[in-house]
Amino acid sequence: MEMLTDPTAEAAALLAREGASGSLSECMRLISTQFVVIQTRSQVMLTLATITLTITGFSGTRIAGSGPLARDAMAIGLVFVLSAVVMVLMSLRVRWLTQFTGPDPLSVLSAIIAYRNAKTRQYLAELILLSLGMACYVLAMIAYLVKAGPMIS
Repeated sequence: MEMLTDPTAEAAALLAREGASGSLSECMRLISTQFVVIQTRSQVMLTLATITLTITGFSGTRIAGSGPLARDAMAIGLVFVLSAVVMVLMSLRVRWLTQFTGPDPLSVLSAIIAYRNAKTRQYLAELILLSLGMACYVLAMIAYLVKAGPMIS
C-alpha cells in the first residue's frame, strides 16, 4: 500500500476512486470530515492547556517555591504551553472549502489537500509544544513532591 504525500497525486487518486459517479463535492465532503478531526483534536489540546494554566493559578506559587528545579521546570512548561495555545488559536482560523477555486476539480482538490496538510503539520507542532510543556509540568510536580518529603498527619 502506497502513501501519497503529493497533494496533486492524492487529489487525482481520490477523484479516480470516486469513479464516474464521483464528483468534486463528494471528495470535498470526505476531506471536510478530515478537517473536523483536526479541529476536534485542537480543541482537546486547548482544553488540556487550559487545565494546565488553571493548575498554575491555584498551586503554581507553592510548587515553584519548593525549589529551583520545580520553579524552572514550571516556567519552561508554561512557555511551551502558552506557545501551544497561541498556535492552537491561530489554527482555529477558518478557511471555508468553498473559497477554493480553480479551472478544474483536480486543481481545486489539490489546493484543499495542500491546505489540509498544512493544518496537519501545524497540529503536529502544537502537539509537540503541548507535550513538552506537560512533561515540564510533570517534572515540576515530581520535584515538588520529592522536596515536600514525608507527609505528617
